[in-house]
Amino acid sequence: METKYSKPTSLDPQFRTIPPEKMVVAGIAARGVGWADMRSLSVQVITGRWFVLFASFLIMAAAGATYMFGLYSGTIKNALGYDQTTLNLLSFFKDLGANVGVLSGLINEVTPPWVVLSIGAVLNFFGYFMIWLAVSKKITNTKVWHMCLYICIGANSQAFANTGSLVTCVKNFPESRGVVLGVLKGYVGLSGAIITQLYHAFYGTDPKALILLIGWLPAAISFAFLRTIRIMKVIRQENELKVFWNFLYISLGLAGFLMVIIIVEKELNFSQGEYGGSAAVVLLMLFLPLAVVIQEEFKLWKIKQQSLRESVQVKIVPHNSNTPPPCSSNSITEQTSSEKEVSVSCFSNMFNPPERGEDYTILQALFSIDMFILFFATICGVGGTLTAIDNLGQIGISQGYPQKSLSTFISLVSIWNYLGRVTAGFGSEIVLHKYKFPRPLILTLILFLSCVGHLLIAFNVKNGLYFASIVIGFSFGAQWPILFAIISEIFGLKYYSTLYNFGSVASPIGLYILNVRVAGHLYDREAERQMKALGKQRIHGEELNCVGVECYKLSFIIITAVTLVGSLVSVILVIRSRKFYKGDIYKKFREEAAKAVETEMAQARNGTGPSLAQG
Repeated sequence: METKYSKPTSLDPQFRTIPPEKMVVAGIAARGVGWADMRSLSVQVITGRWFVLFASFLIMAAAGATYMFGLYSGTIKNALGYDQTTLNLLSFFKDLGANVGVLSGLINEVTPPWVVLSIGAVLNFFGYFMIWLAVSKKITNTKVWHMCLYICIGANSQAFANTGSLVTCVKNFPESRGVVLGVLKGYVGLSGAIITQLYHAFYGTDPKALILLIGWLPAAISFAFLRTIRIMKVIRQENELKVFWNFLYISLGLAGFLMVIIIVEKELNFSQGEYGGSAAVVLLMLFLPLAVVIQEEFKLWKIKQQSLRESVQVKIVPHNSNTPPPCSSNSITEQTSSEKEVSVSCFSNMFNPPERGEDYTILQALFSIDMFILFFATICGVGGTLTAIDNLGQIGISQGYPQKSLSTFISLVSIWNYLGRVTAGFGSEIVLHKYKFPRPLILTLILFLSCVGHLLIAFNVKNGLYFASIVIGFSFGAQWPILFAIISEIFGLKYYSTLYNFGSVASPIGLYILNVRVAGHLYDREAERQMKALGKQRIHGEELNCVGVECYKLSFIIITAVTLVGSLVSVILVIRSRKFYKGDIYKKFREEAAKAVETEMAQARNGTGPSLAQG
């Protein structure tokens, strides 16, 4: 079911094709800008689609708390006396919540995005606030299943944030979906490093306070932009890709600053005031895209003013209730087609999907071979890299890295996670347009690359964990925009909210198998062996620690083998979809946008469109 919104007028610049030669309109600058114009411009900015994108940047920049588990997992382990298997069980429920977002997708199919965002904000605050209460001993007798439930609820808010803002932006920019996914997912990748800077500025070095910050900050940002995020009609703007490059440059500057400040903080001991200074720079760069938004909306506002001054030339026809509006043969055909679709059961054609690129139903997509291949490859690839990310703190301790390096590993993963996302998003879009290079092949190459990081961990190469953090962070980040772009391209955008979240379900499945059943089990087995060798016996409730390369060696050899299998399976999708990617996969959206403009022009000529008298 599609949510219906107010119909745009033909004078609204957000819903017309804008040729580059009309981007500068003379006359407005000559007569100056008064208070009325400033008010009109302000409304244009905060109601424009570019401001929707900016608001999504901020929501995504605080939506990656699940990737910081390695930074606060030690606090949970020490405070509640967990062994590694129990901690990995918490990690599984965290990723189960973060990636099982089918409910948020279904809700988004029938409600506006603000409903999804508000639900996510409530879940985020409740889940992480309860974890903070348990870790800080403000509530007692907290069972393991309580903690699993709390972290699952808190992490599930990420699925609601992604569905509410990211899916909305993909639908608003269908021809630039690769770069939209890349830059928005890039901010999610940076969120770990961003929140770390804010945490040190607000709370110093109190590790329990980090959990509290993760609870209230994302919820506050989502509530602030509830009514901003909304689905808008498909638009074509000639300089659209150039604007996204401007956003990319700003985010690269932010990533570069975070990289430098992490290195400096590693060498020097920062005071809370100095952390406050670095956090201020981070906030400034987070709000810098607003300047680009204002610039673009100002151009659109000038065109709107020009249209209003030319409105005296618009023919106003009295409303005649007896005369029905003209209806083209295309609309009659579409209406008849839609009636036929309604009469056909959704179960009768679920094994008879349309051509790739057309709108699949949810069942057609779920039961397709293409989705099965994508799902299996994601289980292998994301499951392995996420296991490494969630265990980075424990891996660093077991391999003898200093405590100070643990936050460095998390920040490196965060930044390279970002770089992987924007590189995959922008890079795949460029090679797809220029060389018809299929996105599934890019996914295959990413899975091969991640094996390098797993082997660096398995054999404990000297200082190898720093390089492994980079490789795994990049590989993990790069998989997501490629996966979600492939889903949108092959299965269409009609039910993208649900299919997007179904693709994410593969992550917790892979994590449970590789993290809980493999890495956690083998870690505890080695830790118990070491304890017995020392003649000790574990007391119930005492944390279980392992030291040495053997703690994770076998685990990551197994993970490497699984990832290789996933990459080989993904080659099947490359072969199956090669013909589809050789064609013009965005032709349909250009034709729809052109048809919408032609319809508006025809209505204006015939006087059947929305008139000025009617508003």
